[in-house]
Formats: sequence, structure tokens, C-alpha cells
Amino acid sequence: MAHRLAGKVALITGAAQGIGKACAEIFVKEGAFVFVTDINDDLGKTTALAIGSQAQYFHLDVENKSDWDAVMQQVIKEKKHLDILINNAGITGFQDGFGLQDPENASLDSWRKVHAVNSDGVFLGCQKAIQHMKESKGSIVNISSRSGMVGIPGAASYAASKAAVRNHTKSVALYCCEKGYDIRCNSIHPAAILTPMWEPMLGSEAEREEKLAMIAKDIPMHRLGTPEDVAYAALFLACDESKYITGIELTVDGGILAGSSASPKKDVD
Repeated sequence: MAHRLAGKVALITGAAQGIGKACAEIFVKEGAFVFVTDINDDLGKTTALAIGSQAQYFHLDVENKSDWDAVMQQVIKEKKHLDILINNAGITGFQDGFGLQDPENASLDSWRKVHAVNSDGVFLGCQKAIQHMKESKGSIVNISSRSGMVGIPGAASYAASKAAVRNHTKSVALYCCEKGYDIRCNSIHPAAILTPMWEPMLGSEAEREEKLAMIAKDIPMHRLGTPEDVAYAALFLACDESKYITGIELTVDGGILAGSSASPKKDVD
């Protein structure tokens, strides 16, 4: 089916690279106008420019309510409506200066920072989307993680924040049904998707291939996924083909959660 998003307006957070970028590219190919948002302005502008005239970049720090207010105001001013929100922006806690992320040694500051981006950012995005979609209709897709469904000892704040995304998605879905809003809300749970988020954990070029091969051995499909694999799942949940689907969690993980490979390890999505 061609142009599954014809005439739709989408806003994607964390869209300068990785899964967000793949969503933006595929959504435009399917007929949508996409607002690419990120905190990396240079990369975000480059991404939007490369996509073409059906994409526009806005700076958006998802943990900042005033940023959300400004971006949503601009979206409505320019396009009059918003049909799709992809809450994709997130951090792992493995950034420089965050320190250890296990339950015993993680700092409160790093815990709060990870939750501010991953959990608060999704809360704010859903809230703003509901306010602007409730008079028409829309689809909200929250990018959670396999880590939001199992414990991850070495990434406790990340796992907890993604579990919050998983649960809040269901609350939003049921709330919109309760209020009679034609707004669907679903979550996607990627695992072993090769995105820039993995790079700090893969080490040098010499180590990288060895580590990737080791990771692939534990995946039933014996390979890592791509950002496009997640983007196509988001496309389905964003388009009208999924009009009777709300409150679900869609796993995109090469079969990991289907078997014993779901046992906790230090990896994230």
C-alpha cells in the first residue's frame, strides 16, 4: 500500500539519528510531513535537509515543558494539526560523567537525569499530543525498550524509565478511550538494534566486531536489528491500518523475549 501516511503531520523526537531518523525518512516516503526534533541542532538540521522539503527541524529538549509548548505552537501554526507523535528521544545513562548505573552505585543525579529524558519527556509529549489531537484523531507511539520488560542490573535507571514508558502508554490509551478521544497510544520495545546508542558500549574498532558477533549469538535470529526494523513497526502503529489497536506493546527484538535469551544482562536496546 503506497503512501500510507498521505496528508499526515508527524512529530518525532530524538530524530537526528538512529531510530528517530529512520522513522522520519520512512514516514516522508509514505506521504507524511515530518517535524524532526532533537537537541543536536547541527545533526538535526542536516537530517531534515537530507530528507527534503517534507521535513523541518525544530530544537526540542523533551524534558523541558517550555520547549514542548513552543514546538507544538509552531507545529499548529504551520500545519494546523498534528496526527502522529513518535516519542523516541532517550538516553541510556552510559554517557560521560554519569558513572555506574547499577542499583547499588548509581548516583541519584544520574537516575533523575535518565528519568527526566526517558520518562518525563514521554509524559510531556503524550500530554501535549492529547491536547492537540483530541478534537480530531491521532496516533502516539512511545519507543520503550526490551529493557522496560526485564531487569537490567547494569542499567537500572534506564530499565526503570523504560518500564515507566511501557505502563504510561497503557494509561494514556485507556484515558483517551474513556474520554472518547480518537487517539491511540502504543509502545514499541526494541532490543539489539544497532544504533548510535550502542557505540559507547562497543569499544574500539578492533573490539567492536567481536562484541557484535557475541551479541548476535544470543539473538534467536542471529543478527542485530536495524533502525529501519523499528521504524516500520512505528509506521504500522502510526497509520490507519492499526486503527483498532491501542495500549499494546510491540516487541522488535529478533525473538529474544520469546525464549531463554531474555535473562538479564548488561545490554540495553
